[in-house]
Amino acid sequence: MKKIGLIGGMSWESTQIYYKVLNQKVKELLGKFHSAKIVIDSVDFSVIHKLQGENDWDALDKEMIEAATNLKNAKAEMVLICANTMHLCSDAVKQNVDLPLIHIAEATGEKIKEAGLKKVLLLGTKFTMERDFYKNILTNDFGIEVLVPNEDDREIVHNIIYEELVQGEINAGSRGQYIQIIYEAIKNGAEGVILGCTEIPLLIQPSDVSIPTFNTTQIHAEKAVEFALSTSLVN
Repeated sequence: MKKIGLIGGMSWESTQIYYKVLNQKVKELLGKFHSAKIVIDSVDFSVIHKLQGENDWDALDKEMIEAATNLKNAKAEMVLICANTMHLCSDAVKQNVDLPLIHIAEATGEKIKEAGLKKVLLLGTKFTMERDFYKNILTNDFGIEVLVPNEDDREIVHNIIYEELVQGEINAGSRGQYIQIIYEAIKNGAEGVILGCTEIPLLIQPSDVSIPTFNTTQIHAEKAVEFALSTSLVN
């Protein structure tokens, strides 16, 4: 079993879910007393949030490279960036740290393709919804058309993430706003919705909407377990 390296803390609310899913999946596959081999480098999200607000992605690249280097020094055999938005730094990590990086958009694209869907709504931070790093992978590698909310709705989605979800606050009114945004996308042909921020599954459950949801936290963690066990299963 390979050791899984997590860059966490973005936010810790979702990082703890990664830890839980990784161990549950290993237990499911291997049984008995098995659990995942994991090492976590957890950053101070206040620093990350400040640099995002300043649009200082060079500094954010350095933060992610340092964290991935720490994981390598701790004998991790792969790296996961436990946040959709921070995959803006994934190329910098791959170029500077000699570890396989399990990309959240690639793992998500595989699941959407398996489901046979061609058009999906992407929800996440404004960085994720408005920049091309995520959409390009889904479109170019998997042939998936990606919809995003209108500008006002993107603001709503973004603010709920940063003002509520990363603080561990779950509000029914915010859930209703997200559901309304999803149903507007359904009118425009969305066949599924990507919960493209690792905190959104704290708010939106599959039963809340009438189309398939893609929980990127769950998908990413399960892909990591697949890679961790890819050489051989432990008895």
